[in-house]
Amino acid sequence: MRKSHSAHRLLPPVFSRVGAACLVVFIAVPVLYLIALALSPNSTVALGGTDFQHWTTSNFTSMWSAAAVAQGLLNSVIIAGTSAALAVVLGVCAAYPLARLRFRARKPLLYSLLGSQSLPQLSLLLPLYIMLAGLQGILGVHLIGSYPAIIAVYMTFGLPLATVVCFTYLRSMPTDLEEAALTDGCTRFGALRRVVAPLMAPAMVVSLVLAFLVGWNDVLFASALQNQTIAVTLEQFGVAQGEGFGAQPLYGDLMAAALVSAVPVVVLYLAFQRHLVHGLAAGALSGT
Repeated sequence: MRKSHSAHRLLPPVFSRVGAACLVVFIAVPVLYLIALALSPNSTVALGGTDFQHWTTSNFTSMWSAAAVAQGLLNSVIIAGTSAALAVVLGVCAAYPLARLRFRARKPLLYSLLGSQSLPQLSLLLPLYIMLAGLQGILGVHLIGSYPAIIAVYMTFGLPLATVVCFTYLRSMPTDLEEAALTDGCTRFGALRRVVAPLMAPAMVVSLVLAFLVGWNDVLFASALQNQTIAVTLEQFGVAQGEGFGAQPLYGDLMAAALVSAVPVVVLYLAFQRHLVHGLAAGALSGT
């Protein structure tokens, strides 16, 4: 109780409130400006301004025909969602033996997982492309531009992150329930599936959201592997407006499309808000 009280008194209340207000303003102003641009006519946005007196929702209807927003959203949901789900499932299966078992390669595996997060993704682009192109020629199947190839790439990036998050959460969980399940005749996999996995829901949600963002926000690998995700669609739409000669740029439509592309991520955060806070807090406490 004394520790909690001293933590609250680390900063005077007025400083905490001012800091929180500054943080809210710093985050809210760009979002509000984006909304204002999305509701302004294209002619006004092209001149670098907003029109608060003649707001219109036409940008949200015309953007669907101006760019392949619907197809990009569908592709991103399939690709990012599938890769995130696979990363979480495999991450839990990898984190459990690392947290509960003792074997010789345990520490090198943990260090390699942490070290893989420090590699710049740009350095992996050419090797991955060459590998996929070679497999495509050897197997005689279409990989570049297909769902399986980009899903495997994003799962590879999300898997170490999901494993570390789940491992950190598992270290803070007591082993009493697992030992009771093993005593009653459960195998290790049975204890993981029936006892550990339900208790790890907050960590799995955190891993799912973080791994989902890896695929949702990426432009580099999706462009190189010829996948029309929403991020690639917005990038191509923006470049087309900048290269338009004589035509009026559809910046209002672009802002509306950017706003719509953020809706799935916001919905995901709101749907799992309670688990996210719990999982991040538990991970932070167990790491201290």
